[in-house]
This record gives sequence, C-alpha cells and structure tokens, in this order.
Amino acid sequence: MRISDYLRKETISLNLKATGKEAAIKELGNLICKAKEMKSYEKFLKDVLEREKINTTGIGDGVAIPHARTDAVTGFVIAFGKSEEGVEFNSLDGKKARLLFLMGTPEKAGLDEYLVLLAHLTRLLKEESFRSSLFGAESPAGIINVFKNCEK
Repeated sequence: MRISDYLRKETISLNLKATGKEAAIKELGNLICKAKEMKSYEKFLKDVLEREKINTTGIGDGVAIPHARTDAVTGFVIAFGKSEEGVEFNSLDGKKARLLFLMGTPEKAGLDEYLVLLAHLTRLLKEESFRSSLFGAESPAGIINVFKNCEK
C-alpha cells in the first residue's frame, strides 16, 4: 500500500491560502468533497474537527496530518496542501505546518490498512530530504512523483 496510489492531481493544492487550522482543514476538504468515496462531506468535516479537538495532528517539522475514521467515507481519501506562510496547528514543536495531509477512512473497515498508511506517511515525513522534495515540487504531478520515487 502506497500513498501515491491514493493521491490525485485534483486533491493537491500547492498554495493553501488558509492560516488557521479549521480553515485549512476546510480548504483541503474542498479538494476531496466530490470524491467517489465521500458519502457526507459535512459529517466528514465534523468528524475531522472533533478528532482534532482530542489531540493535535500537527506532528512537527512543519507537518500536520488531520484525519478521522468516519462512516462519512466508503474508502480511503487523502488531500495534500502546501502552505508558504504556514498554518497554526498547535504542533508539538510549536512550528507552523507547511505540509498538510487530510485523510479519512471508513470507521468500521480498513483500520489495519489505514494505520499502515498513516505510519508509512509519518515515517516518510520524518525525513528532511523527503519534506524538501515536497516543498520543491512545482505541480501536483510533481508531488505524486516524489511519493512514487520514495515508494518504489
């Protein structure tokens, strides 16, 4: 299972405008709201924001991965956004998030796959060279290629 299998050009933003957590989640959500796996965008958004209240998904190093297990989706969905200014995400290291991944998976199915994907993404993002490659990518196709090259 690879992140590159789920990323789509239309679910990638290279210039997030939002500077706040909720606004950034909504902006990313707008990229996946019409995905075939989305049953209820409003519920998905509510579940992600509720999950965020429990504990921040700002993992540090300029990265945030807001996510939720929810019955609002029928399959795994992911959106990616890059922010030049950064988004205040209450990150563990106090830094603004500049690379953001919004993810959702069905609540009752696919938990093992979801945890594997989340752990895989987190491992990749711990590498400075990988984050730099994402920052350097100039197109959605470039973002997908960064993942494909690392996931060979």
